[in-house]
Amino acid sequence: MHACLCEVLQLLAILAVLILVLITFIAHVTANRMPNLHRLEEEKHFIAENGVKKSFPSIHDTPTKDLSVVVPSYNEETRLPVMLDEALEFLEKRQKARPSFGYELIIVDDGSKDKTTEVGLNYSKRYGSDKVRVLTLKRNRGKGGAVRLGVLVSRGKTILMADADGATKFQDLENVEKELLRLKPWPDNMAISCGSRAHLEQESIAKRSVFRTILMHGFHFLVWFLCVRGVRDTQCGFKLFTREAAARTFSTLYVDRWAFDAELLYIAQCLKIPVAEVAVNWTEIEGSKLVPFWSWLQMGRDLLFIRLRYLTGAWKIDPTRKLN
Repeated sequence: MHACLCEVLQLLAILAVLILVLITFIAHVTANRMPNLHRLEEEKHFIAENGVKKSFPSIHDTPTKDLSVVVPSYNEETRLPVMLDEALEFLEKRQKARPSFGYELIIVDDGSKDKTTEVGLNYSKRYGSDKVRVLTLKRNRGKGGAVRLGVLVSRGKTILMADADGATKFQDLENVEKELLRLKPWPDNMAISCGSRAHLEQESIAKRSVFRTILMHGFHFLVWFLCVRGVRDTQCGFKLFTREAAARTFSTLYVDRWAFDAELLYIAQCLKIPVAEVAVNWTEIEGSKLVPFWSWLQMGRDLLFIRLRYLTGAWKIDPTRKLN
């Protein structure tokens, strides 16, 4: 009986190894060999308030603003105005209090089928295209792809990634900025400050089903085990980068979908970029594009593939790549 059990366990171990080898092979051969930095000709321009097309700058240019805010948006014509009103009110007040402060807000329409671009252009007309610009992607790339392209045409000394739903209150930018400054001196002027909802976890567990709680803990374990240590909430869409850190990380980012935050922080840790985490206020807003089970399943697969692709050399961290 004991011998039979040992044989079964050995067979299971061999099967597990074979499955891992197969998954590693699949991850390697299906990997895109370069980050998708390519843009169509129409995606290289924005529309100024006078209707004239102008070329976007590059993150590799000298910064001309203090802060860039990148807002990835997919079918957000309903939720976007609420977020923009709050963000622009905050930024305008800061500029009035400190006239030397310059900012821009870049709305990246990720191939929307609604009037997201039209909403953005209305704000661009109201505030001027020096402050509000719209980058319209011809096809949906995923949140990671949209954020990346917005970041890589930014003009700010610091660059904030902020979700279109307005779940994080813009006032929390001050706390995120303070945490970024606490990381000084920045090696090579690189640092990242991440907004975090980890302090709200116990409260959210009380409102979630047991199944969703298990999925959440499983996802957090995979992030910790496969990609990122020391950051409790990698997925909060409120992150502040120095310009140099944004250029280094986003230029070499491969993942276009939901798991891009985890890869981004994995790259940062590989490059030894200091990362801070600070609690922010967060409210769940109706209309999320995230479908709990299937989105988390996809993210779990992506996390495993991220690790395997870097381990096998299918993906390499090359911060010298440039947008084309």
